Amino acid sequence: MQVTARVDYALRAMLTLAAAEPAIVKAQVLADTQQMPIKYLYSVLAELRRADLVCSRRGAVGGYTLSRPATEICLDDVVRAVDGTLTSVNGVPAERARYGGPAMLLREVWLAAGKATLHVLGEVSLAHLVAGRLPPHVQRLADEPVGPRA
Repeated sequence: MQVTARVDYALRAMLTLAAAEPAIVKAQVLADTQQMPIKYLYSVLAELRRADLVCSRRGAVGGYTLSRPATEICLDDVVRAVDGTLTSVNGVPAERARYGGPAMLLREVWLAAGKATLHVLGEVSLAHLVAGRLPPHVQRLADEPVGPRA
């Protein structure tokens, strides 16, 4: 699984906003606390605003807040808002990948892997991460050892 900088920045910004609720947070504060380039962050915040995940307020007391409670925003909402998918093959969405011969079913494997990833991300809310606890079944997956197959 490859996580783009765009997804990483969006999730870190959203988690910072969730931790600050109900306060309004300036983009520069988000950029500084998460060590992100401000111009890139503005672009990410615009996408999050279009997806109705954040609200913005202009002016001296302006900034950003979540558009709804952190319990109602899952990680896959954020991923879909800024990247559409986490599964791509050579920079092309897995849905458009085409193979022949013995590799014909490889596209379906990539699609299944992407859906499994989004399924997990759909079960983890911003509130879970801010509270420092994952849903039990997600934590069990995280705790499983990763190593060479026998």
